[in-house]
Parts: sequence; C-alpha cells; structure tokens
Amino acid sequence: MGAWGKGALENDDACDYADMIADGKDLSGLERTLDTAIQAGEDYLEVSDGAEALAAGEIVARLLGRPGALTPRTAKIDDWISGLKQAPGAPLVDKAVQAVTRVMTEPSELMEIWIDSDNFDDWQDGVEDLLHRLKP
Repeated sequence: MGAWGKGALENDDACDYADMIADGKDLSGLERTLDTAIQAGEDYLEVSDGAEALAAGEIVARLLGRPGALTPRTAKIDDWISGLKQAPGAPLVDKAVQAVTRVMTEPSELMEIWIDSDNFDDWQDGVEDLLHRLKP
C-alpha cells in the first residue's frame, strides 16, 4: 500500500477503490466490499480488503452527508456522490458499521500494520470518527 494517511481515503489503495466506485452507477460495489469484510468473520482480513472496507464506509458516511476531510484526492468520489440520486438505506449503513468494526478486530492485517507504526492512536481515532459519522 502506498501513500499512507490516517483517514479512510488517505492511501493509494483506498483512493483507487473510490475512483472505481465513482465509475459505477449505483451502490452495489459498496455492498460487495462491505460484505467481503464482514464475511471474513474470524478469518484473517487482508490489508487491501481492510483498506477498501474503510473507504467504502467513508463513502457511505459521505452519502449520509457526514463527510470526513474534503481533499483533492476525494474530488472524484465527492462529485459522484453529488450527482447520485440514491441514498444509502439502513441495511447498507449497518453493513458499513459492521465492516469498519471488523477492520478494527483481530485478525486484521491493516490494523496490525498500524499497531506496528508510531501513528496507531491517530489511525484508531480516525476509524472511531468514521464509526461516529456512520451512526445516527
């Protein structure tokens, strides 16, 4: 994974994922990504699946009108959201909460990477902020 930041859309994998979602016409890609993280259950959650789950959660939060940081890297997904005529339903929001929570639950490669860094507390704060923005 390249270019790391504590936010859900502050790494290359997550931004590439968000761009792919923005090329779509509906929320089905988000749901598939969230399902992947949730279905990992107690199995090992790979770093790319974790990064995409956080990005999907951030996109759902943005769809709810509760965005995180607005940056040039988020412009494409923010433009897509502003033109989308579809809001996330309660089941998708619930899946987003479950998937983001799963990323913060062992065994999670993304969490392990952050634990081994000097910035785990900042990253954890960012994930907790995302969870707060997803919940009513």
